[in-house]
Amino acid sequence: MKRKFNLLVGITVAAFVAGCTTGDAAPGLTGDFGEAGMAPRFEVDPLWPQPLPNHWLVGPMIGVTVDSRDHIWVVHRNTEDQFMAQELGLVSGVSECCQPGPPVLEFDQEGNLISSFGGPSETGEYDWPGSNHGLAIDNMGNIWIGGNGPQDQHVLQFSTDGTFLKQIGGQGVRSGRDSNDMVNFGQVAKLSNHAATNELFVADGYQNKRVVVLDATTGEFKRYWGAYGNVPDDEEYSSMTRWNNANGTPPPPQFQGPVHCAEPSLDGLVYVCDRGADRVQVFTIDGDFVREAQFAPNTRSQGSTWDIAFSPDAAQTYLYLADGQNMKVYIILRETMEVLTSFGDGGRQPGLFFAVHSIDTDSDGNIYTTETYEGSRLQKFVYLGIGPIPNADQGALWPGEAHTYGGM
Repeated sequence: MKRKFNLLVGITVAAFVAGCTTGDAAPGLTGDFGEAGMAPRFEVDPLWPQPLPNHWLVGPMIGVTVDSRDHIWVVHRNTEDQFMAQELGLVSGVSECCQPGPPVLEFDQEGNLISSFGGPSETGEYDWPGSNHGLAIDNMGNIWIGGNGPQDQHVLQFSTDGTFLKQIGGQGVRSGRDSNDMVNFGQVAKLSNHAATNELFVADGYQNKRVVVLDATTGEFKRYWGAYGNVPDDEEYSSMTRWNNANGTPPPPQFQGPVHCAEPSLDGLVYVCDRGADRVQVFTIDGDFVREAQFAPNTRSQGSTWDIAFSPDAAQTYLYLADGQNMKVYIILRETMEVLTSFGDGGRQPGLFFAVHSIDTDSDGNIYTTETYEGSRLQKFVYLGIGPIPNADQGALWPGEAHTYGGM
């Protein structure tokens, strides 16, 4: 096991391919990825996804990932005590409508439900999480789900038809955090696949405060690290107060957490969401610290850095950052970590958010977001090509809205 102590001085950023484009620009617009004053453009599809069958409802949407076929997989919390009992008259058996849908749902790009599975084992062969959180698809096409309940120190692997394959870690095996445990986790937030190395990067997470790297075939713990590549120190973490860079104090040497994402890029970097510090830290695949950036740095409560996805061009020129506390998505130039623009705002209507939680992109550049808590929703934002940046905060990206694309 490799423990990381070093802090690299200076900033290194991978080179990007100039003039790389992805798909055709929207009608009347031109522009390459990375061109100054330009950014990806989107509009919400208010009729996506299609209605669910069987009177199904979804609870808090807590993870999304897109597979090689551009199928969209989500995981939600579907037990009555997590969402059904909070809604008057929606307890199972009270009326014809409604019932909780299975926790794992698969959609195609048109929004049709393709498959579903999940829930506690009838034979006791695995421990279904008390509260599931995040999912990933590995190189073999298998699904990994994180456990995020107070007793969840494990992750699960299933085939796409719902057949149980593997459990890593246990449930209720210890009390309290142990960010140096090489067997169990501590309330995982997200898993992300890195195809080039056949590894899973685990944001571990709510109780623990680290990134863990697993062999995606065997489930073996390979390495882990904390903030700046340091060895996680739970005692030091517990004594820290929340960082506010406005008062001039240095950044905390440990993740404040939750460590909410650990997303590997194609060029060998890993982007880690440290929600409590409103920051994203960037590492090499091996855990060497590269740089950090703060976003909406005065955000309190649950922080601003919830999840990350990349644009699908070869250079992954743009980074999309979900901010569930400020209810928006930032479009960021990955090379400089500069926010170019944002979209969304708090609200129930299409294109708005209540706690936007998870985010991913398909090969056409479309963005998919999920919302937790009362949001409990999956949305699709259709990619329209590269165009001029209209303003810093675009609000709801409704189809045909002139202010979205023409400026104000």
